[in-house]
Amino acid sequence: MKYFLIAGEASGDLHASNLIHALRTRDAEAEFIGLGGDKMRAEGCELLQDYRKMAFMGVLAVLANLRTIRQNFRIAKEGLLREQPDVLILIDYPSFNLKIARFCKEHLPHTRVVYYIPPKIWAWKTWRVHAIARYSDLILGIFPFEPAFYAKYGYQCTYVGNPTMDSIRAWKQANSVLSEREKVIALLPGSRPSEIRHCLPVMLAAAREVCPPDYRIAVTAAPGIDDCFYARYLQGEELTRNTYALVSRAEAAVVNSGTATLETALLGCPQTAVYYIALARYLGWLKPLIFRIPHFTLVNIIPGREVIRELVAFHFTKRDIRTELTRLLGDQDYRARMEADYRDINNILGNQPAAENAARIITELTPAT
Repeated sequence: MKYFLIAGEASGDLHASNLIHALRTRDAEAEFIGLGGDKMRAEGCELLQDYRKMAFMGVLAVLANLRTIRQNFRIAKEGLLREQPDVLILIDYPSFNLKIARFCKEHLPHTRVVYYIPPKIWAWKTWRVHAIARYSDLILGIFPFEPAFYAKYGYQCTYVGNPTMDSIRAWKQANSVLSEREKVIALLPGSRPSEIRHCLPVMLAAAREVCPPDYRIAVTAAPGIDDCFYARYLQGEELTRNTYALVSRAEAAVVNSGTATLETALLGCPQTAVYYIALARYLGWLKPLIFRIPHFTLVNIIPGREVIRELVAFHFTKRDIRTELTRLLGDQDYRARMEADYRDINNILGNQPAAENAARIITELTPAT
């Protein structure tokens, strides 16, 4: 079998690489081509484009990189026509992947299209549900509530398990002797340069004001972003690329909203989530029109209640971060309730191995006629 995979950012590269490994376990002769990153390449995938040339977020970034984006579409389409894969596997990245899915259905009718890790349309842009279902032969969700969401619209989605849960479980198994909590405040400012530019200075300013004398502040660095990018913001704070090790022993964390909030929860670290939004003062009346759910972060969405404080848009201020960090470091009852809620999230997600389940389902697909 020949598989064509598209992952447009670091987390997608990780999850795609795990899926490639699981597929190769079931089919040693499988071939893998696609757009992604170093982790996919390490699993034997021939890369046609690196995701670092694809991960553009925000209107201004898209407009500034239109030429590169058009080139990426051309690379993907030409690659599909040339390789004629048996299966096209799409990992999140909806603005790009939905267009490619449609192209594949129109030009390669014998290629099966699998959406592994579909976009979070249950939170916003719900209208995309119809395009995802129309252009996908198989939808493999990573949250247990997704099958019911798709069923409301008459479509089928299969929950295969959560790949973030798998990554944390594998890391814990490889690091079975874990150190005790240390006097560390962890800052996770995101994976894209624009996120880091907006988030890290505010995070650092708040943490410096709160940090007790016997504590230290540590910042996580994202894959593909050089240390020198962070140096302009740091004043002696630690910079690390071993995120799981840092978070697993930190006393508290400030986390840019995204998968990292779920990782932090599964590692048991008390946290608050932040997210920068341009023109934030307008979000108050725009939010009901944009978001379909009451919470913004996965840690609150999965159990359906507030587990961590969300400092989003006009709440993303130095003062609010400082207040929440003080509570996280000093209020033991608050920490205990949060840690108990984390255990509930573990139970909700379950222990299904996502990549292995997805690989089994994909390899059992009947050929397109």
